[in-house]
Amino acid sequence: MAEKISEEYIRILVSTNLRRLRSQQNISQLTLASSAGVAHNFLNQVENCKKGISAKTIAKLCSTLDVKPYQFFLPEGIPDDLKQLYVLDFSDNMQKMAKEIPAKYISNK
Repeated sequence: MAEKISEEYIRILVSTNLRRLRSQQNISQLTLASSAGVAHNFLNQVENCKKGISAKTIAKLCSTLDVKPYQFFLPEGIPDDLKQLYVLDFSDNMQKMAKEIPAKYISNK
């Protein structure tokens, strides 16, 4: 059986990665919040695991930081060479799923 993933774990993962992505680009919370169109207080609470974040807000942050959504969900401590393998595996799985969807939901009649 797969390990149960808690909401708290997801919040920690997103907050850690958000802080990392923002820091890598040397952007302050205030600048990022303003550029992404979110409240500074909200962004601070997300980074401190006090609030969750919606897909809509992740999309805004992705556009502002010029990153891909999966980067908010990378586990901590993955070396850079393994991150590439992780991303390639994720990409392969997404491509397989995309090919299966039409066959599953669209009939060839």
